Amino acid sequence: MQPLLLLVIILLSIIFSKFLHTNLWVPWRIQTHFSKQGIRGPGYHPIMGNSGEISRLFIEAKSKPIPIGVDQHDILHRVAPFYHRWSIMYGRTFLYWFGSVPRIAIADPDMIKEVTMNTGGSFERVGFNPLSKQLFGLGLLGLTGEKWAHHRSIINQAFHMERVKGWVPEIVASTTKMLEKWEETIGEREELEIEVHKELHDLSADIISRTAFGSSFKEGKRIFILQEQQMHLFSMAIRSVYIPGFRFLPTKNNRERWRLEKETRESIRMLISNNSKARENSRNLLRKDTAGNLLTWAFLLLAMHQEWQNKAREEVVRVCGDNELPVAENLKDLKIVSMIINETLRLYPQAVMLMRQTSKRVKLGSLDVPANTQLYLALAAVHHDTDIWGEDANEFNPSRFKEPRKHLASFLPFGLGPRICIGQNLAMIEAKIVISTIIRQYSFVVSPTYVHAPMLFITLQPQYGAHILFSRILK
Repeated sequence: MQPLLLLVIILLSIIFSKFLHTNLWVPWRIQTHFSKQGIRGPGYHPIMGNSGEISRLFIEAKSKPIPIGVDQHDILHRVAPFYHRWSIMYGRTFLYWFGSVPRIAIADPDMIKEVTMNTGGSFERVGFNPLSKQLFGLGLLGLTGEKWAHHRSIINQAFHMERVKGWVPEIVASTTKMLEKWEETIGEREELEIEVHKELHDLSADIISRTAFGSSFKEGKRIFILQEQQMHLFSMAIRSVYIPGFRFLPTKNNRERWRLEKETRESIRMLISNNSKARENSRNLLRKDTAGNLLTWAFLLLAMHQEWQNKAREEVVRVCGDNELPVAENLKDLKIVSMIINETLRLYPQAVMLMRQTSKRVKLGSLDVPANTQLYLALAAVHHDTDIWGEDANEFNPSRFKEPRKHLASFLPFGLGPRICIGQNLAMIEAKIVISTIIRQYSFVVSPTYVHAPMLFITLQPQYGAHILFSRILK
């Protein structure tokens, strides 16, 4: 046998052996390991794992809107359909597979607290694959270790509560500008139908552009538009098993990724070079814009539940005055508005899950978890758990937030622990100001054209928009 042929055979044998080890032996060993501990799941399929079934369940879920009425806020089967189905079949803690990577789904608050509050390095952030890294990989979400700690300490200063309060005039100005546009549109009509999801996202982009970029407002909006386009490609990438080297192929989607990344980098570079305020806040600010979605769900919930809309309006008039705009000093007195925001975040959390990965073999609760096991922390399941929140867990009841939460990890709209969302102060203050400003000027109901279809598109969003009818409140 010729030496070259022998070398090829040896290499092919090594590659085949490695393939069998990674895609058959290791998954069988891990599945057996968890089975002995009473953890079951849908079963491993070579190479693809359960990713095909997960994609099919998401497609099926998106095809079935939720009727408005009883259980209209029972959304788990739509926004986390594989968790909903498999938790019924195998229990709230189960094993499933993303490719050949094992994932343990967890909805136990004690275990979630243990994972998210750990500072010893046992649980790490799951890295982005090369196709999804472009959107988040260079910002705070994509960093780990000392580099993450350094950037986090810098960005913390930008989002300190007292500093965010200093942005209140800019938030009020953006909201007032939006309402002036509404007034021009409504004219002499009695009511105006508005697709608030788009309006509130534009408002949120306006606000963060003003607060982060100052005079470079238009350039800031340009970057948001580019990132919105990147999000569609990111969403496809994170649900697909990555094939090594695929990112270098000049496919249609890859060429679009390259174009968007280039334009985004150029826009950010120009922004930073021309604006000291942008230099100070950096690119990471762009990753924390959750207020648009939060406000969308809050206005939909208030449109569906008129009694709470009235309570919120009465509080705003009492606290802020009949014709006065909100100021930083009276935001803390908006107790009912705060409860409404928290209940919105409970029923419609922006992140329906968190992903972590074990860096070594660990003991998690009573489980023995091998190294490199991914953990799917099912936040939406926790938020809708009747054992935690009572039999009315799927109902809108802001009064439940009059009392302190029962468990630290029972309510995690911004995560928990060292990697808690850095933009939560801005999101909460922005939500209070926008709700307070609009609710005093308009009453509103859900439009007959609205279709209730929450879906997961990186964050939790309305699939067909959010159509609401607004009417002026006569003084």
